Amino acid sequence: MALIKYKPRTPGTRAMIKVDRSHLHKGGPLGALTAHQSKTGGRNHFGRITTRHHGGGTRQKYRVIDFKRDKDGIAGLVTRLEYDPNRTSHIALVKYPDGEWRYILAAKGLKAGDEVRSGADAPIKAGNALPLRNIPIGSTVHCVELRHGKGAQPARSAGAAVQLVAREGE
Repeated sequence: MALIKYKPRTPGTRAMIKVDRSHLHKGGPLGALTAHQSKTGGRNHFGRITTRHHGGGTRQKYRVIDFKRDKDGIAGLVTRLEYDPNRTSHIALVKYPDGEWRYILAAKGLKAGDEVRSGADAPIKAGNALPLRNIPIGSTVHCVELRHGKGAQPARSAGAAVQLVAREGE
């Protein structure tokens, strides 16, 4: 993910930085992996305004992301990288040999044509998901599962990372 820095021609562009999206897929998302997402407009379940000045905005489809990465031992092929309007990080569309498609969060350095794996026997490289006991101490990772089977929770936004400092117990 490259950054575009602007020359300081005006005070507004002095600290302006944009993300280069030229490498992303130009078309729409995969229809089977999208869901309807309705906006609240700042209203609670009674219909009363609880947050002022909310409302409007562009309609967005929710992309169903695989945070559990539970297809252990099966190599998936990254077919394309896409923009996700619901989060700051890009997403990768992965096709598995059994014909299943899934969206995952695109790790730094992941590109179309790469192979991703999950499970204890997966090699240590960008895009792979493996247990923390198999990752060397001092490594920086993203999408960490706090409880087994619950799905990744911390370090999911763009540029966020968690460093493995020590191992306690088993």
